[in-house]
Amino acid sequence: MGKLLQLIHPKWILILSLGLISLHSNAQDSLRNIAIHKITIVGNRQTKNYIILRELEIKQGDSIIYNQLNKKITKGIQQIYNTTLFVQVTIDSQYISHNEIELYVLLKEKWFIYPLPEFQIVDRSYNEWIQKYHGSLSRVNYGVKFVDNNLTGRIDQLKITLLNGYSRDISINYNAPFANPSLTNGFFIGGGYAQTREIPFRTSFDNQLLYYKKDQFVRNSWNIQTGYTIRKFIKRPQSISIKYNFLNIDDSISTGKYNPNYLNTISTKKGFVDLLYTYQMIDVNNVLYPLNGYTTSIQLQKRGLGFQGGINFFSLLAEYDQYKALRNKWYTSFQLQGMIKLPFDQPYINQQALGYGSAYIRGLEAYVIDGVADFITKFNLKKEILNVSIPTIFKRSKTFNTIPLRIYAKTYVDAGMSYTKEKFNSMLNNKFLYSGGVGIDLVTFYDLQLRIEYSFNQLGQKKLFLHNEKGF
Repeated sequence: MGKLLQLIHPKWILILSLGLISLHSNAQDSLRNIAIHKITIVGNRQTKNYIILRELEIKQGDSIIYNQLNKKITKGIQQIYNTTLFVQVTIDSQYISHNEIELYVLLKEKWFIYPLPEFQIVDRSYNEWIQKYHGSLSRVNYGVKFVDNNLTGRIDQLKITLLNGYSRDISINYNAPFANPSLTNGFFIGGGYAQTREIPFRTSFDNQLLYYKKDQFVRNSWNIQTGYTIRKFIKRPQSISIKYNFLNIDDSISTGKYNPNYLNTISTKKGFVDLLYTYQMIDVNNVLYPLNGYTTSIQLQKRGLGFQGGINFFSLLAEYDQYKALRNKWYTSFQLQGMIKLPFDQPYINQQALGYGSAYIRGLEAYVIDGVADFITKFNLKKEILNVSIPTIFKRSKTFNTIPLRIYAKTYVDAGMSYTKEKFNSMLNNKFLYSGGVGIDLVTFYDLQLRIEYSFNQLGQKKLFLHNEKGF
């Protein structure tokens, strides 16, 4: 060993020594504690400071290991953005001493109040409205929807809907997620009244809804609801609610000519209670259009006060979504969703499964597949092909001075199945279903989405579909 040291030039020994000292110093530096001296919030005109600070894992006075600081700041940005109150969130840090920093939370708030004219189609999708009814304006609702997404600066939402036209809808809802001093519990309350001129009374063998229609209203309903929310942990919200519904339908619907199984009773007036519990785990970079992270949700519902017969059921709905960011702006996503209602012998009004709302297989949007148990799985592979900010004429506005636009090209595969008892069976029930396709997602201001998808299914059908709701 001594002979080896004699062969090494002294300058290399010095360089080696300095390198070891540097490595040791860097290791110590990454493990040193950084104190959060102060957190300053800038840019929130409406939102309360304590609502924003609640979303941060970092608190004023905390001592954090240096190599964990950036990770916690990134998580804080994600959580504040996921309140959906801001179009831009950044957190800067400034050293005020070797072991102390001050954090600056820089925000650009959204516009919260929307007293807007409302235009709604009554059909299940734009494709159905255009292809089946040729975009008839007689099948639309019009009116006003007033929404304030941050009424008192505590992320509390007030929503008032006044619609007329082919249907009528009057409703008011208020949601205050942080009503207690510790900002962990909240409540919501609301109610509404609705009238419609048509009711889907049965699903045909080829999975199309059959409608009972009249010039006057054939379905009148009203409801009131209230609920309690719990968010002791930032990423795990829970809620429990109770809702009373009253339904009055045209006398003819429950007859043998149409569907005696519609309500499982000859009575056309029905009042019933829904009890609902929801648990969620949300850990994504953007709750409105996720690209990385995962979400889990479980929903339990009890309808009616009995256990069987009539409209009584107990249901379980579960969903898991996984999002992964790959290299070079490539992304994947995977969704698994399942539902079951017990007992299996259910009236038609409780048979909604695939083809309603966002529960559908792409390429089979034109079909309704009823059932008391179902599952859907979806897979996406997409690539960001454009990400720009377009200047507007409102140069002095902090909110509307630019319009962001992101475009993703994608390919996808879906599969699923819906089970129903033999007496309700149709062409697509109790069969494994699959589809695929290609498309683009356009994501713009406030993460509004337009999805253009060209899908094909196992029936050999190919069609272009348009969607504007949040989804895969």
